[in-house]
Amino acid sequence: PGQSGLGRLVSARLLHHYGHIAQNVERTMAGYELIKVLHKATEDQTDSDYYVLLDRTLQALNDNTISVALIRIWFNAQLLSLSGHTPNITTSLDGSALVADSRYAFDYDATGFEVQADGGFGAREIKYLRLLFGVNTPVVLAKVQDGDVLLERCAPLILTLRQFYLSV
Repeated sequence: PGQSGLGRLVSARLLHHYGHIAQNVERTMAGYELIKVLHKATEDQTDSDYYVLLDRTLQALNDNTISVALIRIWFNAQLLSLSGHTPNITTSLDGSALVADSRYAFDYDATGFEVQADGGFGAREIKYLRLLFGVNTPVVLAKVQDGDVLLERCAPLILTLRQFYLSV
């Protein structure tokens, strides 16, 4: 009785321990950064899917075989998806299916791809983007052949979309 809105946590039990994260400064800082981003993105909404994203992100950070750069980009793609801002990665702006032998540029205003002979996205990049937005763990992405190259090509698109739509 007479308590304010603040409560006191008396005890807690850890369900998952992510001990390997703390052994690496880069992973620790990445975890802190991604938690801050998630907090800003969910100030007004806390759907349980965001907690699942956090858990999967921490699991990935705890796995030293998965690069921190990959975890960051995967996290941002998943955050965009949860917030309803997945780009169109199945059809071009004119409504036709994206085809393997074409090159595409991404139109940020229309949030989709348009055919452009010297565009920065081909079949491999688009398949990788589909994985970034589609898989529920970065473990799968860590196994993609030439994943580092594809990540480097796709990361600017994901980060720009995050800035554009989420302001975090």
